[in-house]
Amino acid sequence: MLIDLEKTEQLPGGLCLAHARTPIGPVVARWCGDPDALPGRYDAEWTVDEDVAWLANTHPAPEQSYPLGRRPDALLRRGRLDKVARAAAVLDLAGTLILLDLAGPLPDGALGTWIDIHAEREKVALYPYEL
Repeated sequence: MLIDLEKTEQLPGGLCLAHARTPIGPVVARWCGDPDALPGRYDAEWTVDEDVAWLANTHPAPEQSYPLGRRPDALLRRGRLDKVARAAAVLDLAGTLILLDLAGPLPDGALGTWIDIHAEREKVALYPYEL
């Protein structure tokens, strides 16, 4: 996904956060690129370092849209869910595919539906790459 990096923020303990704008809203997430990266446009891959647990951190979405919501310590991502393997699924986030690990089986009818995933911002990462 193409993002507009506004700034990076170095936290105690070495964690680096990206403050960025995406086609679906603003985000603050773990930055896995150069901590001294300059503001600008970057292609970035998303990862979620937390297993999807149905009705714990993952719920059916109330509507079919791609907002990114945030609180000071967490991030809400909404997308369409598809399963690719027994213990993995794919989240379609506005055309960007994100591989997710499943904590357990999904309920019947969950595939192809829109979901909300809540994760701590430190567990959602942006990896910049060059094409």
